[in-house]
Amino acid sequence: MEIREVTHNKKRYLSLLLLADEQESMIDRYLDRGAMYLLEDDGVKALCVVTDEGNGLLELKNLAVEPSFQRQGYGKLLVDFICRTYAEEYHTLQVGTGDSPLTLPFYERCGFSPSHVVKDFFLQNYDHPIFEAGKQLIDMVYLQKALKGAP
Repeated sequence: MEIREVTHNKKRYLSLLLLADEQESMIDRYLDRGAMYLLEDDGVKALCVVTDEGNGLLELKNLAVEPSFQRQGYGKLLVDFICRTYAEEYHTLQVGTGDSPLTLPFYERCGFSPSHVVKDFFLQNYDHPIFEAGKQLIDMVYLQKALKGAP
């Protein structure tokens, strides 16, 4: 297994990015300014994009695992890798997600705690309704995790 940074032609992984953020124009908002990491284990299994939000805050903008390899630990491996890689430079890792029974428990198992909510985020920023596990996503739920370098 290898995790490596992708620095050029990040859009070649668009189909995987769209699993976690299904509108390309939203991905375009962070892809160029973010660091992308690819997890390969006998082929590409997962990826993530993180961005520097200033003042020691790092944000996980996209975390996607190939559907046939979900629930096998690849997402958690990427979260753990990001935490280790950025622990000395950042004090907090943040993630924003929908109020979904699939994603919220995953992030909580990874050590994230609820932080704040942005009301109507999905209604105001996406050109179509977003559904996950049969539930329409309305609000963006932010969770945070302290990194080792936290004061």
